[in-house]
Amino acid sequence: MDKEYDPDIVSVVDEDGKEHVFEELDRIETDTGRYVALLPVYDDPQQMLDDSGELIILKVEEEDGETYLCPIEDEEEFDEIGRAFEERLSDLFDIEEED
Repeated sequence: MDKEYDPDIVSVVDEDGKEHVFEELDRIETDTGRYVALLPVYDDPQQMLDDSGELIILKVEEEDGETYLCPIEDEEEFDEIGRAFEERLSDLFDIEEED
């Protein structure tokens, strides 16, 4: 029996009130926090072709019972989490190393 693909879709509203839609590819929990790897979802096929294909990696933070996805400000933390996601997702995607 074939397993049907059912992506986890996440809607995020930025500080300007603009909604962005992403597919959640993976999530990681470490001693320093929880993180998600996202890819943008587009309505227009041309936007999909124009996209760089880079993963968007955000930290999951909770405040007053609300969940927020926030950029990772610390470069060392971002690099560590980015490498972890690359390792976990390398079997699913062709991940190219940046110079």
